[in-house]
Amino acid sequence: MDAADLRALQAPLKEKYRTDPDTAVTPLHASGDFSADGITAVVTSWAGPVRAGLHPATGGDGSDSCSGDMLLQAVLACAGVTMRSVATVMDIEIRSAALRADAMFDARGTLGVSRETPVGIQQLVITAELDTDADDTTLAKLGQLTERYCVVGQSLAEPPRFVVRRAA
Repeated sequence: MDAADLRALQAPLKEKYRTDPDTAVTPLHASGDFSADGITAVVTSWAGPVRAGLHPATGGDGSDSCSGDMLLQAVLACAGVTMRSVATVMDIEIRSAALRADAMFDARGTLGVSRETPVGIQQLVITAELDTDADDTTLAKLGQLTERYCVVGQSLAEPPRFVVRRAA
């Protein structure tokens, strides 16, 4: 897909959203359950069920997916699609890309060992190594726009609201 194709694909959507902003509000959802044994949650994904469990730093044995790693995968997927879309619009030819998400978490926070220790990932860095002829100024702009339009990355700025209630 080139820039013209992408613009043509998105033009009617952009016009619709300008004319009727309420139509741009798009619901998303994820679902899961406690159907597996142990301290786990089974999350439904496009590729099938994923069993998430404790990270080895918090008592897991490493056999289950770690929700922190899943979060990095989600932000990396979003950043990759966003970057490719922005690069297409900017007419940047990318022959190949190696994408990586790196972060740290201090297990003392989530284990309640230290109230002063933050709970969650810290120092999240998304790295994209691109095989391209684009100059450094263009790549910097690509990075800025990717950060601005990455839905998952921007969503990390606002913590979720948790609702716990009795089943009907």
